Amino acid sequence: MTGLANQYKAINLSQGFPEFDAPLRLKTQLAHYSSEGFNQYSPSSGLPVLQLQIAALIERKYGRTIAASDCVTLTSGATEALFVAITALVREGDEVIVFDPAYDSYEPAIELAGGKAIHIALSAPDYAIDWAVVERAITEKTRAIIVNTPHNPTARILSETDFAALKHLVLSHELYLISDEVYEHITFDGQTHLSVLRDAELLERAFVVSSFGKTFHCTGWKMGYCVAPSTLSQEFRKIHQFVTFSSFTPAQLALADMLEHEPEHVDSLSSFYEHKRDVLINALQNSRFKLLPSHGTYFLLLDYSAISELDDTAFCEYLVREIGVAAIPLSVFYQTPTSDKVIRLCFAKEDDTLIRAAEKLCQL
Repeated sequence: MTGLANQYKAINLSQGFPEFDAPLRLKTQLAHYSSEGFNQYSPSSGLPVLQLQIAALIERKYGRTIAASDCVTLTSGATEALFVAITALVREGDEVIVFDPAYDSYEPAIELAGGKAIHIALSAPDYAIDWAVVERAITEKTRAIIVNTPHNPTARILSETDFAALKHLVLSHELYLISDEVYEHITFDGQTHLSVLRDAELLERAFVVSSFGKTFHCTGWKMGYCVAPSTLSQEFRKIHQFVTFSSFTPAQLALADMLEHEPEHVDSLSSFYEHKRDVLINALQNSRFKLLPSHGTYFLLLDYSAISELDDTAFCEYLVREIGVAAIPLSVFYQTPTSDKVIRLCFAKEDDTLIRAAEKLCQL
């Protein structure tokens, strides 16, 4: 869709990357450390100064004290962390439960490890998980469950009831858990992100994946990390060392400085993106789209069933060619494409961009 947006000179609200730049301190410190010669390999698990800052962030946000050197591993993006966690867990013939719509890297990693993804489809408008259905999907081959909260692309967050049900299944069936929490600091309307890091029993069987790219508006840096108990981290690192070995050294130093000296950046992310969500929602109030709730991430779903009978892929192609706005069809996130007429917009854009895009969409 980004390619089509460029081709038709459309406003690009499709791919999930910010239109604005990373914080000034982060860029300044990156240049500083690079110019000062910090350009060689870092330790495979990450620089201790950044591991310690991550541990401090986890304690401040989630009340969990972890051993930074044993439990935090820096990776080349959250996607590498997900791949390595899956590869460390999954054996030939294992099954892993994933919830559709799902991030597209889960299944290829599962299949490369010799496993099988068991898809459980969620439906508009609330995309709620029926945990009785999940329990029926568990077999003697089930190895793990992957959850993503706040959820891309539905912008839903897991509730306390969801987490209680998830914990029951993981512990009673002795499963492992991969928790994709890359949008952890972006929740709206006063709602709390219920990280797996808050629960000691769940964490003992979990890999928790986070993203600096989402938090600091620098997706092109490909900097992420995985938190897991030391026994699981040891297995994770056995794979990580043969995938990327280590990650971008000057960026690690710059990120450590940012976490230490500007903690307010993380704290302000929810209000920053809630404003942008509201700008887009308000600008679309007079449109014929039905706006679905956005509780987190930087995405908003639109139901276009009152506008067109086209399937969502064809409708997105129409939008980019004829209306000048690029969006993502939700069906591409499903194993079996849904008939829901829902598309995804990314609001990690300047306010003016969002307003201009909404003006075009209101023409429909």
